[in-house]
Amino acid sequence: MATKRLGIIMNGVTGRMGTNQHLVRSVLAIRAQGGVTLADGSRVMPDPILVGRNAAKVEALAKAHGVERWTTDLDAAMANKDDTLFFDAASTNMRAGLIRQAIAAGKDIYCEKPTADNLEDALELHRLAEAAGVRHGVVQDKLWLPGLRKLKMLIDSGFFGRILSVRGEFGYWVFEGDWQPAQRPSWNYRAVDGGGIILDMLCHWRYVVDNLFGEVKSVSCLGATHIPRRWDENGQPYDCDVDDAAYATFEAGDGVVVQINSSWATRVRRDDLVTFHVDGTHGSAVAGLTRCHAQARINTPKPVWNPDVPQAIKFFDTWQEVPDNQFYDNAFKVEWELFIRHLYDGGPFPWNLKAGAKGVQLAMLGLQSWRERRWLDVPAL
Repeated sequence: MATKRLGIIMNGVTGRMGTNQHLVRSVLAIRAQGGVTLADGSRVMPDPILVGRNAAKVEALAKAHGVERWTTDLDAAMANKDDTLFFDAASTNMRAGLIRQAIAAGKDIYCEKPTADNLEDALELHRLAEAAGVRHGVVQDKLWLPGLRKLKMLIDSGFFGRILSVRGEFGYWVFEGDWQPAQRPSWNYRAVDGGGIILDMLCHWRYVVDNLFGEVKSVSCLGATHIPRRWDENGQPYDCDVDDAAYATFEAGDGVVVQINSSWATRVRRDDLVTFHVDGTHGSAVAGLTRCHAQARINTPKPVWNPDVPQAIKFFDTWQEVPDNQFYDNAFKVEWELFIRHLYDGGPFPWNLKAGAKGVQLAMLGLQSWRERRWLDVPAL
């Protein structure tokens, strides 16, 4: 069967996430496996051109991974009609403008989230893409994490009975940068650069909750800037003017209560950097990035409250791990392949710019809830 070339303009992939997850573990991994197989048996081979503002960095990245094409001239890359897909993983505050430019150039769109730093721009991107007739997708990677795929399997099997509540814990200690380098970029903590954990993470929690537990109907969110002063990549101190923690509660689906804490100022004592504890009438489960443990009502222990004696039940031992009964590929790569098949085979791709706008909507409502200290309904878009 024939092999079809897909020229991809990859913008903003010199950062940690762009390099590791999108370039190396997705696009280059797809190339290494021989492309993406389509319904008719033919294959699509991605052909990326790396775009960045720092010539030395983008050239070094291209050479390190055997990518032949790179440039600092985004306008020239957009003008090349042989490259039909634009991908962006640059900073949030630049994304809406870049996507508008790509749509005007007739490119299909695939991008990181948030798709914009306000709802008006996010909705406009969807309208522009639809009017231009270009295909569009947004990275919603957590849906394809092994832990959440196992959790979804439990949901679909009816394991939980009626789901009652979800408790999510996300985060870890991000070093301040003075005595030990920070493991997140400094722009995450500056408003002018589109930083803030509410804008970042509530976009994730929107698609996770919508796809697993039902559409988010309302939100109450409290933000905090726990660490007000940090040190940047050059060792210079700066003031943090955005939230580094968010404590959010959502009402979803048929009365499911979802509580998710997100923090870059917490130390981890749980199974993973993110965990979701789901309780239902017939069973419960705790899912992390890769693993998932479940407990059915038939083997639920019966503790009795007695603060005067040490707890005799070893609760961690009363859960069973959901086995790896199938191969789980990299979550980012899975969605890349789905989107590439969508481009060539057609069919629906629900994780698009409208879904991205829903994430921005929830983030904006979360910020408003924090400011106004009240619950807010989430209108349909």
